[in-house]
Amino acid sequence: QVQLVESGGDLVQAGGSLRLSCAVSGSIFSSSFMGWYRQAPGKQRELVATITSGGSPNYADSVKGRFTISRDNAKNTMYLQMNSLKPEDTAVYYCNAKRRVGYSPYDYWGQGTQVTVSS
Repeated sequence: QVQLVESGGDLVQAGGSLRLSCAVSGSIFSSSFMGWYRQAPGKQRELVATITSGGSPNYADSVKGRFTISRDNAKNTMYLQMNSLKPEDTAVYYCNAKRRVGYSPYDYWGQGTQVTVSS
C-alpha cells in the first residue's frame, strides 16, 4: 500500500517562509519521479516543482528563485522550501509520485496541505 502524506501547510504573512514535507510509505520512493502541485480555489491544478530520482530539480517560472525542492531517499521524504511567499501562492499543495514498472505507469497523490499567504 503506497501512501503520500503532506504536512507543513499553514497561514503565513506575505514575505514569510514555509517548509512542506511529503512522507512516502512503501518501497517506491527512491525510484520515483516526485513533484509538488498546487490548486487554488477556482483554478486548475498546476505544477510547482519536480525532482528526479537522482535529485535534479525543475521549477515553474512563477516560483523560480523562491522555492526549493529536495528529497531524502533515506527518509522516503520530499520537501518544498518556500521563501518570499506571495498571496498568489495560496493554494492546496499536493505531493505526487510517478513510477513505471515495465510498461505500466503508476501515479500516486497525497491528500494535500493548505498554504494560505495573507497580504
